[in-house]
Amino acid sequence: MSITPQAASARNREICQMAPIIPVLVVHDVAHARPLAEALVRGGLPVLEVTLRTPVALDVIREMAKVEGGVVGAGTLVTPDDVTAAVAAGAQFGVSPGATDLLLDTCEDIGLPLLAGAASASEAMRLLERGYDMLKFFPAEASGGVPTLKAVGAPLPQISFCPTGGVSPSNAASYLSLPNVVCAGGSWVAPSDLVNSGQWGKIEALARAASQLGL
Repeated sequence: MSITPQAASARNREICQMAPIIPVLVVHDVAHARPLAEALVRGGLPVLEVTLRTPVALDVIREMAKVEGGVVGAGTLVTPDDVTAAVAAGAQFGVSPGATDLLLDTCEDIGLPLLAGAASASEAMRLLERGYDMLKFFPAEASGGVPTLKAVGAPLPQISFCPTGGVSPSNAASYLSLPNVVCAGGSWVAPSDLVNSGQWGKIEALARAASQLGL
């Protein structure tokens, strides 16, 4: 079932409004998938982005998709094959570092709402021209961070963003205070040392603190 850019943006806006932070997850062991997702959801972060950066990422998505209350998406979508594999694994939305016509065509044809990446006004305008008004701003800090998003928001107030890349507990509130930011992506809520040692209670506490950002 296909999806229009407008419908994809509307769905991703709904997803982004569920919590101020979307955990960006790089998971190396499938055994960690369920308890990690459960800890993050309990902590108030139901939207989970599993990046396709490890050999087990698709299996991780399959496991996390079984967790009640979670909304699991696939990150680092770059090729059409990435998209079809992510949907087959149960991803409910996709995230890409940038955007190509081929990637957008594939997501629209297969019905996957894509949070496409943009790092400049021109890239954002091209996506808006196609019908996308809910975008990922990446890499956020390297692309100018809060000042850039604030500046872009003046001439392009109809576009909303989820900044990702360099977002941390120290600057997340500044991003979330901008009128054109709906949520932000961050990896600090699931640090590898806590994941590898199975310290789910500590991850839940990090998630709970992140869920209160911007309030």
